[in-house]
Amino acid sequence: MATLGTRQLVAIELDAPRDERLDAARQSYAKDPNQMTSVLARQYALTELEIISNVTLEQATPLDVTQWETIIRSFEEVGDVHVIMSNASGVLEVFGKFGNFSTTGPFFNVQTKSIDMHLRPDTLSHVFAIEKPSHMDGVSTLSIQFFNKEGQAAFKVFFTFGGQAPKPERRAQWEAIRDRCQLA
Repeated sequence: MATLGTRQLVAIELDAPRDERLDAARQSYAKDPNQMTSVLARQYALTELEIISNVTLEQATPLDVTQWETIIRSFEEVGDVHVIMSNASGVLEVFGKFGNFSTTGPFFNVQTKSIDMHLRPDTLSHVFAIEKPSHMDGVSTLSIQFFNKEGQAAFKVFFTFGGQAPKPERRAQWEAIRDRCQLA
């Protein structure tokens, strides 16, 4: 076993067949469900979508990606949320409110005082409502996470981010979106 910080990794060659890497990721996640799915994906040379779809499946409810606009517009009612966009070059985290929606060319825009996002919805392929332990403190987080056609996270909207258990009102907002937009 290799060690990364305090986490133990299941030893496996990164060029091993995909099924073996998925199995190793499942074992690693079972030992420590607080892990960040993006880190787990990198550790086992998988996409984050593969991790969400195959490793954390009990914690992830697939939503209907064709309802992407309904889902995004519903964030306006939620109030302040934690938004994360990440790529190979860095991570951007913003805390704010969704609203002031518009469409310009291929972009769906969110432009408030606290969030200025320009999304390309034609690149989205999957969306999940996810409840899992925070990587920071193990307290349950509630999020809606969008993935692109390459299996990478497009952006994540956290209703709660750990620190304290989700308040009943917050959970009800998250559950309403999850229940209204889940795949049939």
